[in-house]
Amino acid sequence: MKQTLFALALSLYALPSQAGCYADYKAKQDDPLRLHYGVVELPDAACNNRQAATRQVRQRLEDQGWHLLKIQSIFDESGLTERKESAGEFFLRF
Repeated sequence: MKQTLFALALSLYALPSQAGCYADYKAKQDDPLRLHYGVVELPDAACNNRQAATRQVRQRLEDQGWHLLKIQSIFDESGLTERKESAGEFFLRF
């Protein structure tokens, strides 16, 4: 019985985390000037590292012709609903 519980505990520990990690940000395009606020999902490696999150978001935005101005915050899925309306078309777009 103890071995079964131990094996179960180990298997649960080995599962990847299911909690999401997100960042909200501000970005711009030039000529003509366009600004937007958006929300992106981050990989686990960037969740507790603002520099890694900034690199991730910057690269995704630059690939689409946008320039990152600022990472506003990094948060878990409990913060998604309150940001969805503000992000509009840029909610989880990149």
